[in-house]
Amino acid sequence: MDRIRTVRKAVIPVAGNGTRFLPATKAVPKEMLTIVDRPVVQYAVDEARQAGIEHIVFVTSRNKQVIEDHFDDTPELISSLSRSGKNAQISELEAMLPKAGSVSFTRQQAPLGLGHAVWCARDLIGDEPFALLLPDMVSYGARGCMAGLMDLYREVGGNVVAVEQCAPEEASKYGIVGKGDTVRHGFSVTQMVEKPPGQAPSNFYLNGRYILQPEIFSILAHQARGAGNEIQLTDGMLNLSADQPFHAHPYEGRTFDCGSKQGFIEANVAFALARADIGDIVFESVREIVLSHESRIRAA
Repeated sequence: MDRIRTVRKAVIPVAGNGTRFLPATKAVPKEMLTIVDRPVVQYAVDEARQAGIEHIVFVTSRNKQVIEDHFDDTPELISSLSRSGKNAQISELEAMLPKAGSVSFTRQQAPLGLGHAVWCARDLIGDEPFALLLPDMVSYGARGCMAGLMDLYREVGGNVVAVEQCAPEEASKYGIVGKGDTVRHGFSVTQMVEKPPGQAPSNFYLNGRYILQPEIFSILAHQARGAGNEIQLTDGMLNLSADQPFHAHPYEGRTFDCGSKQGFIEANVAFALARADIGDIVFESVREIVLSHESRIRAA
């Protein structure tokens, strides 16, 4: 086996318009909507850092300056908190602040799809394998999804993707992989199908976490537009799989699709319930709301 190169960098695409969350996203990027008290994008950054990522490349677009500001120092705010004696909040903000030079930002000038957004990061990634985290897909579990993906990558190298299982009848909603030989932290991928219209090869769907080899960039540079008249990452991975192996890591936690209203609300409830400071209060509040809702349904 060829030497497995260390994954040091991650790409986080944040260029989408967030039209499913209008009017909330008219002036606020969807990635800055909060799950409890942290913006969605912060969860992806924390997950990447916990997995050992050293440098994060954000692919942005117009009107996303607030994301860059979020990951910058705020001396005026720190000074104000210090005067108020809010040291716990200062510590939390400082822990979230990336080290100088460990984040980069590049623009996707036109909304040409996820594959194009990834391609826009090519010069900042260079000739290295890299992680890719879709920030809308928020991992919830005892361990971040990317950490498990790193375990699989260190075992087999090549290209690796994270997957979860869906109900077989829902496979047509997702990008589905075929399941091959089992390895310690996952299995080999025999095929990839985007939203299979008929019989799906399995019920393992791609959940928005990847480790890819740099050859994907040259493929995406010439990739024809696919679904939605956009350059699709899945199409590029299919072409790459003709020359390089792919393996899949089944994530043992749960991923919330926070690009949808339902997933966003579910994530807020799940993360709130898991917190020691507010979990019990939120549980009682949600319980009362559910019981009240059930009473109204029975009375109707």
